[in-house]
Amino acid sequence: MSSQTLRQDARVIGLVGLAHGVSHFYHLILASLFVWIKPAFGLSYSQLGLLMTVFFIISGVGQMLAGFVVDKVGATRVLFGGMATLGVAALVLAVAPGYGMLLLGSLLAGAGNSVFHPADYTLLNQRVSKERLAHGFSVHGISGNFGWAAAPAFMAGVATISTWRIALMCAAVVPFAVLLLLYANRAVLRTTPNIAPAPVAGKTQESSFAFLRLSTVWMCFGFFLLTAVALGGIQSFASVSLVSLYGISLASATSAYTVYMLASAAGMVAGGFVAARSTQHDRIIVISFMLAALMAVLLAMAVLPGWMVIPVMGAIGLASGVAGPSRDLLIRAAAPPNATGRVFGVVYSGLDAGLSIGPLLFGALMDAHHPAWVFLCIGLFQALAIATAVGVGGKRAGPVLKQA
Repeated sequence: MSSQTLRQDARVIGLVGLAHGVSHFYHLILASLFVWIKPAFGLSYSQLGLLMTVFFIISGVGQMLAGFVVDKVGATRVLFGGMATLGVAALVLAVAPGYGMLLLGSLLAGAGNSVFHPADYTLLNQRVSKERLAHGFSVHGISGNFGWAAAPAFMAGVATISTWRIALMCAAVVPFAVLLLLYANRAVLRTTPNIAPAPVAGKTQESSFAFLRLSTVWMCFGFFLLTAVALGGIQSFASVSLVSLYGISLASATSAYTVYMLASAAGMVAGGFVAARSTQHDRIIVISFMLAALMAVLLAMAVLPGWMVIPVMGAIGLASGVAGPSRDLLIRAAAPPNATGRVFGVVYSGLDAGLSIGPLLFGALMDAHHPAWVFLCIGLFQALAIATAVGVGGKRAGPVLKQA
């Protein structure tokens, strides 16, 4: 492979990873400011929660639709549109005079967020060499974690020294700046629409929705739904659950979550190398999530000394991270070659669905004073996800789908 191809692959991977990081950054721009927004408008916690629910519902539905648009017009223009929409959403939120405008801004942010997975994965599949694709998926996952990590520090930091409105205006600069960078590199990011093969005489062409009949698509959707419910529990209530179970300080519990995130990023790096050297991606996922589920159940049993909480949380993050690149390659193998945008759009809508369900479920468990059940259910959902990965791994992608 020439050095020119290596440079192009690295360039595409870096640009797509940066765009994905902005997407995840926007997942938390509102949640990071709740402590300021709540008194500013006299809102309840339910009203604040509804802002996040609107974001993820719109993003989930939008991902399904965005996949069709990506296949129709190509990924690059769709990605540019999503990035611009995020910036506009932040500006709407920054000038919101009341709750209604906050809901509108959250809706716009969800719409902007919806394009990234179908556009990103189509870009990676079309523009990155096959032997480096696993590493591309690895960087894509890591960048998302970095976006999650950066948002609270950035938003709260700016709001502390100025106002929450200024913080949102600063957040609007991020996607617009990245959009300029992407546009400057538009030549290397150019993709082609997924065009259906020419019709065969005497045969009826299938609908653009024919891919929805593939069981592998729905198994992949189920995998993301289940793992995202578990992730939503970890993100929202792992820290407070650990305080209740082990009597450790909130600072220590928060440190355990930070270690989880860092270990997850490290696992994605390692997972890229593992996936690149293996064709048994379902086995990698099974082993990784089985270890993660066992560690979660171990935490739920509250039999460990308090100092063990941090390394065990790290082990859960590491195991989950290792599975990431193999998961994306498994979905790629399950997708018909002329329907990648649609498949990734539908499959990744499971992520938004799970992230909207998880906090509600685990919040109810904490309200019922069952902190151990938080980690038991995290382990349960990770274990259930294993069955869907095995189901996908046992099947191959269907034939090239014909479009009407």
